[in-house]
Amino acid sequence: MAAVLLDTNVLIRLIGEPDRLPRPVRDHLADPGTDLVLSAASAWEVATKTRSGRLPGGELLVSTWGETLARLRIAQLPIEPEDALLAGGLEWDHRDPFDRVIVAQAQRRALTVATSDRVLLGAGRVRVLDARG
Repeated sequence: MAAVLLDTNVLIRLIGEPDRLPRPVRDHLADPGTDLVLSAASAWEVATKTRSGRLPGGELLVSTWGETLARLRIAQLPIEPEDALLAGGLEWDHRDPFDRVIVAQAQRRALTVATSDRVLLGAGRVRVLDARG
């Protein structure tokens, strides 16, 4: 089974509100045959939103980052220079740097992105798993 790159919003729901994810998405992500991957961009986004006060409870996630990902069997995906170059050069009007990196990483590795973000779902840039609940 192919790997799924989790968008930050899906990670946060998996941790705090799994019932907000549609049952088929939860089942797919829980399947031991599905490899779960998370971009370093999500760590950056969580830390940024926690620092700015836009992610309630983010301090706990930041302080238990590695343990939380291990418990959920999520592999961490570093941002390589080629990811950054592709993200910065994408002909796409979306300005969110986190989303741009996630899309670039998914494109380079032929990954499906699990997301509830309407911009990513409608962009047609990568295969997506609709996690809107």
